[in-house]
Amino acid sequence: MLLLMERKLQEVHPLLTLCGQIVETWQGNPIQKESLRVFFLVLQVTHYLDAGQVKSVKPCLKQLQQCIQTISTLHDDEILPSNSADLFHWLPKEHMCVLVYLVTVMHSMQAGYLEKAQKYTDKALMQLEKLKMLDCSPILSSFQVILLEHIIMCRLVTGHKATALQEISQVCQLCQQSPRLFSNHAAQLHTLLGLYCISVNCMDNAEAQFTTALRLTTHQELWTFIVTNLASVYIREGNRHQELYSLLERINPDHNFPVSSHCLRAAAFYIRGLLSFFQGRYNEAKRFLRETLKMSNAEDLNRLTACSLVLLGHIFYVLGNHRESNNMVVPAMQLASKIPDMSVQLWSSALLKDLNKACGNSMDAHEAAQMHQNFSQQLLQDHIAACSLPEHNLISWTDGPPPVQIQAQNGPTTSLASLL
Repeated sequence: MLLLMERKLQEVHPLLTLCGQIVETWQGNPIQKESLRVFFLVLQVTHYLDAGQVKSVKPCLKQLQQCIQTISTLHDDEILPSNSADLFHWLPKEHMCVLVYLVTVMHSMQAGYLEKAQKYTDKALMQLEKLKMLDCSPILSSFQVILLEHIIMCRLVTGHKATALQEISQVCQLCQQSPRLFSNHAAQLHTLLGLYCISVNCMDNAEAQFTTALRLTTHQELWTFIVTNLASVYIREGNRHQELYSLLERINPDHNFPVSSHCLRAAAFYIRGLLSFFQGRYNEAKRFLRETLKMSNAEDLNRLTACSLVLLGHIFYVLGNHRESNNMVVPAMQLASKIPDMSVQLWSSALLKDLNKACGNSMDAHEAAQMHQNFSQQLLQDHIAACSLPEHNLISWTDGPPPVQIQAQNGPTTSLASLL
């Protein structure tokens, strides 16, 4: 656990293997053994998730879920060791159950199983509410904040910005109650606000939020995640070349990548591909995106796969290779529908409409146009709802503790044209 906290990830793996062998061969009290096994498996799952290895973590996560079911059937007073020094029980059973839900949510979000993430978040939050009535342990508030942070990211992907914004406000309220919680999560809060700003097309505010988050974090994985998203803001703005190249040099996936996360490195290749696409360097873009696809397929990173496929489809469409474009866009649409990722569905349906029109498939073009219209309407309604909330003013907060009072504003300021 100490090595994980110190980010000495190269040293963690052999030690975890040794721990696993020791725990499995230990002949002792069944309750204590299960508790030790859950502790070990939580560390193993966390290690894989930190490394962005979503597929590799599945067997350990399944073991952990089975283990917690076994523990919840055991009674603490059934078989207890005579020596009190043997009573290692690192968390109460009820807390362990919430923690297992939490790591399951983390896995589902990284893998792009967003409906599954929603289901387990609901279960965990329900259990947390019950526990908090009887127990004021600070760890429960930490669990609640981490759960909300993950579900907020899911909401932004699935096109529920208004709900995401209300949940960001909820995290602010929880952090107001505990200075320690705020100092531990301030960078994540500003990162979430930055992601929200991107989703409502407030790029200046997104930049301010990400810059604030970078100032507040020393965590390398979070830093890399923020820089990747800030680079996407600069690419979309199109006039920040010096700042953009400076950032990209710091997250170069081809050499000296700052973290060992498979997922973040794949995302860095995608950002490079996106920039090359905007600059019209299509062969270079294809190289980067194929690298992203190779990495995302290896670890079941569904959302990155969908984004890469649709962007490759767009490149082939621009190059006039309609057949190859169709081969990319159709699976991108299927995967985006499964996640479900509203932005990729919007993008894919627009491409399918143009592709079918170019190929003379008027019925398919009409169907794609109808889909595009439906996604546009859903996103626009959600956009207006989010920007109309008083919580929308949080996008201007970049200093000090979260504001206590959030004043209402007149309404949305972004036009449909800039949104789409």
